[in-house]
Amino acid sequence: MAEDQYKNRYRISPARRPNWDYGSHGLYFVTICTKDRVRYFGEIQQETQNIASLQTTAIGEIAYTNWIKIPEYHPYVELDEFVVMPDHIHGILFINKPDRIVWETNKFGPQRNNLASIIRGYKSSVKQYATLNEIDFSWQSRYHDRVIRNEQEYLNIKEYIYNNVELWSLNKDNFETLYP
Repeated sequence: MAEDQYKNRYRISPARRPNWDYGSHGLYFVTICTKDRVRYFGEIQQETQNIASLQTTAIGEIAYTNWIKIPEYHPYVELDEFVVMPDHIHGILFINKPDRIVWETNKFGPQRNNLASIIRGYKSSVKQYATLNEIDFSWQSRYHDRVIRNEQEYLNIKEYIYNNVELWSLNKDNFETLYP
């Protein structure tokens, strides 16, 4: 298909919601992965049968700390549930702009004060720390987002994030790490 090509090369279709203003007032569920799903942030340790936790690395601590700092750089953002996992981060961001009246649909090119600029700044801050401290680290080039559309979806996503560490051990790809 011609729409799957740009300059005669195949491209990945955008994952963004069409005609949506990603700087608008709303809740966004975001997943950001490390390159090749390398477990840069640490490992899940099973403490008891029902309790597990992430034993973080230095870069895992920075990933956590810098997530907490997002509102310092983007004062219109409020953090909700989030979790740092060995190879990814899940989080809910609330872009709190109730008085915004101009609607700007998602577009290619420079962007600011929207979800893309928030995630770009966050990823850049973690990568910069790794580079300055000579820590091997890379992000996956993209991220996944979902505009949260209603309260039930919000509650389901919040529960999923909250239970993510416990669910890690149920994933067959992670089982050998926890139970060698």
